[in-house]
Amino acid sequence: MIGGLFIYNHKGEVLISRVYRDDIGRNAVDAFRVNVIHARQQVRSPVTNIARTSFFHVKRSNIWLAAVTKQNVNAAMVFEFLYKMCDVMTAYFGKISEENIKNNFVLIYELLDEILDFGYPQNSETGALKTFITQQGIKGQTKEEQSQITSQVTGQIGWRREGIKYRRNELFLDVLESVNLLMSPQGQVLSAHVSGRVVMKSYLSGMPECKFGMNDKIVIDKQGKGGASDEAGKSGKQSIAIDDCTFHQCVRLSKFDSERSISFIPPDGEYELMRYRTTKDIILPFRVIPLVREVGRTKLEVKVVIKSNFKPSLLAQKIEVRIPTPLNTSGVQVICMKGKAKYKASENAIVWNSQHAPTRLNLLISALQVPFAPSGLKVRYLKVFESKLNYSDHDVIKWVRYIGRSGIYETRC
Repeated sequence: MIGGLFIYNHKGEVLISRVYRDDIGRNAVDAFRVNVIHARQQVRSPVTNIARTSFFHVKRSNIWLAAVTKQNVNAAMVFEFLYKMCDVMTAYFGKISEENIKNNFVLIYELLDEILDFGYPQNSETGALKTFITQQGIKGQTKEEQSQITSQVTGQIGWRREGIKYRRNELFLDVLESVNLLMSPQGQVLSAHVSGRVVMKSYLSGMPECKFGMNDKIVIDKQGKGGASDEAGKSGKQSIAIDDCTFHQCVRLSKFDSERSISFIPPDGEYELMRYRTTKDIILPFRVIPLVREVGRTKLEVKVVIKSNFKPSLLAQKIEVRIPTPLNTSGVQVICMKGKAKYKASENAIVWNSQHAPTRLNLLISALQVPFAPSGLKVRYLKVFESKLNYSDHDVIKWVRYIGRSGIYETRC
């Protein structure tokens, strides 16, 4: 599958090198350095083919991670492994930097030996890896402790160890969505979709089972046959149509296919429960109205009006509006009533920033954050069951948060 993995710094020096197959030679290291890192033109594609060899790379600050193969592999799987590798390294030693990689190179080689077997991804769960790969090493373990590690790695529940105890049982759930929009000058939506993630933090004792429900259209329609649709309508919970979704390995897929309920035994700590995408009935956080008027031959007047589509009680944060300017622009006069606006000649754009946004603004959106889910997704229930320990669902403290951010939010003029 994956022939080799290389980690470079910004100069193209190899920090980590691991070759899994004989068809990958040392010349592959130099090929990636010359054709990608030191290329004369910026390489935008994350996949580069050089001499019948494919290089899949991701970049974190000034560090390059490149997976190399000569076979026809699943590109999505390779990138999922690279992103998971970044998450594992972050969980072990924090920020991915050249200094941290050099200080923990022995640990990284141990992780690669466990995560990849002859180029095939294996166990990549941080919680399971931390039980038998530590930065200090495992010393003086009893036979019972060694058997627990073996059963966790090879058993059915490899993402959670037994015997976890907390004084206070807490469960945090974040619905993180990125809205992407392309709108015509007349205000018609040309394309729009929302990419979402459900990220959880579990601090639960024992081996609990959790059930998570959302306002999925298939579930609401099934309940409507039983007379529960009126109740959902009164509570203001509208159903959403999820086009596709992927789950963490802890989710029981058989129950989701038959009952559309997400049942799982959660890993300990932070993890991503699911990803999803929707394309229908998207709640757009803002509506952008551009007004362009030519004043003579050498002057252009641009006015951008942004109207929020959410409740006045909500407040958007970290908003950035970017108005592109012609390449031959010699000067810009900016009039701004709210926030701060500045013309950046190096980027050929007028950039306006504001930490908070009210209902109406007179000033194209490249960044925003709103406290609701643009797809309309709502958490219907979140339940915890633990039969062995003496605590129930009511004893668990639960937190739910919705955050909507902008992906590619663009309006044509």
